Amino acid sequence: METQELLSGKLLREYQTIKAMVQIYCKAHKQMDSADCDECQEFLAYAHTRLDRCPYGQDKPTCNKCPVHCYKPHMKAKAREIMIFSGPKMLLPHPIMAIQHLLSGRGPVPGKPPAHQSNRHIRKQQAEQS
Repeated sequence: METQELLSGKLLREYQTIKAMVQIYCKAHKQMDSADCDECQEFLAYAHTRLDRCPYGQDKPTCNKCPVHCYKPHMKAKAREIMIFSGPKMLLPHPIMAIQHLLSGRGPVPGKPPAHQSNRHIRKQQAEQS
């Protein structure tokens, strides 16, 4: 099963945004496509897992406003480095994606996430019901 098939809606859009940022970062720093870079593939797999398990589910805020820090410290630092470098460069190759990401960051800071709202939890519930 392809990793993107597990995500939908806002979570899929968030994953596609981070994937585009990683591609820009990797191409500039390693002179290769992120598909060929093991470090970038590892980071994308980690980001995908974290999105799938986000306690906010489809109501996920942008990471910089989220009160729940679900990335390990070294991965959080890597994500920050990628976003700081790639964020301003996203406007030319991916203008709609960049604007959507900026607009989603303008929402209010959420409170405590409701129980059992993660994408993974909902997917498991649906599998049990079938």
